[in-house]
Amino acid sequence: MAELNNLTYDAAGLIPAVVRCARSGEVLMLSHLNAEAVRQTLASGLLYRYSRSKDTLVAPDAAAPQQVREMRLSCSGDCLLVSVEQGGAVRNCFPTVLFQQQDAIPASQGDILEQVYQVVLQRRDNPSQKSYVASLFAKGLDKILGKIGEEATETAVAGKGGNPEDVIYETADLFFHVLVLLGYYELPPERIYQELRRRFGLSGIEEKSSRQA
Repeated sequence: MAELNNLTYDAAGLIPAVVRCARSGEVLMLSHLNAEAVRQTLASGLLYRYSRSKDTLVAPDAAAPQQVREMRLSCSGDCLLVSVEQGGAVRNCFPTVLFQQQDAIPASQGDILEQVYQVVLQRRDNPSQKSYVASLFAKGLDKILGKIGEEATETAVAGKGGNPEDVIYETADLFFHVLVLLGYYELPPERIYQELRRRFGLSGIEEKSSRQA
């Protein structure tokens, strides 16, 4: 792969790699790779790293492997951006928030459903009289379920009406209220993605049979 010749390693023979979640765009860690780690990663599809503290190559964690979906080289050639699908527990090496604009949704190409879900949790846990989400939680589960039923009906009506813009608008409303329900039960969108991945490739008949087994 000719592009490997463009990698610029530092004096220690390492190149930094920003590792992010391929699904959400969330930065998980800052790692360092040497030439062997890069070769092993490209050969296996799993992220190999180099431990500066142990001065050794670090193989993927069998319990939580990071499947590489994309590896990009910076324009300066001295940094990598690695998008991974995290197996097992998601490791986040940046847990401490030093600054975050209140209720802001990050301007990224990440998972907008996850971002809105986090805002739902913020409004739930820090209620104010001006928060629509807080008012739904204050009124309880029946109110949340009623709104989902209402939005589902409006989405169906929009679909019957044939106006694509109406379908988009009403579907967004429906998704939003479903996120509120997930927040009520402390279920992140990732749980839904896992279920969809489980069903992927199965026919409807096979999927129903798997639930009845």
